[in-house]
Amino acid sequence: MRTLADIRANTPKSEVFRGQVQHAMIAALLTIGTCSLLKDNGGSFIGVTTMTWAYITIAIGLVHQSIVAVVFRLQLHFDIMVRIFGDNALKVWAAIFLPFLGARPLLLIIVGISDYGSLGGDRTMQLVSGALLMVLVAWTMHSVLKYFTINRALGGDHFYDKYLNMPMVNEGAFKYSGNAMYTFVFTGMWGIGLLLGSWNALVLALFYHAYIWVHMYCTEDPDMRILYKS
Repeated sequence: MRTLADIRANTPKSEVFRGQVQHAMIAALLTIGTCSLLKDNGGSFIGVTTMTWAYITIAIGLVHQSIVAVVFRLQLHFDIMVRIFGDNALKVWAAIFLPFLGARPLLLIIVGISDYGSLGGDRTMQLVSGALLMVLVAWTMHSVLKYFTINRALGGDHFYDKYLNMPMVNEGAFKYSGNAMYTFVFTGMWGIGLLLGSWNALVLALFYHAYIWVHMYCTEDPDMRILYKS
């Protein structure tokens, strides 16, 4: 059985920085590109303009994934969360992580409401496409909860040996993608934009979906190579 203690003992501490320069550079380019695509249509929600909500939405994504990168790397290489919080480390991490995760679709909905109908085009097609994407998200979330579990989705394999040594999941949505959460769940962001017919919500959905793959390739994939190398 592989243990995190053995992995830490045999992994150079310099690995804590792997991919993070690229992460920062790509995040900056994505932010600039996203802001250039946003359109100020004069909308607002509870007195706050669409553009302000859009910038808040981008900021939440940047802060969230930066926190994840820092916590994952410090936990993997220095066991920082478990040293501080012991058996409650994952609960504490969930209390930090999940509100940020929930804020993402909520903010997209707010942007979409304030920007409702700006996309133009065939609303029937948008509604049908958006609804189908939400069905895909619901199915994938069912697979996450039933087969993968929330603790593994939170990065439990960075925290405790029992998650590290669990078998790979290939049931439900995971039968079609080894990374069903990033591949399928984030299409729900597109679904929100389509259901509300919002150009700006779709632009922000593009930002969120692209940026989660930046996290995958710059932070999570290097971690997986360390955790699961033969």
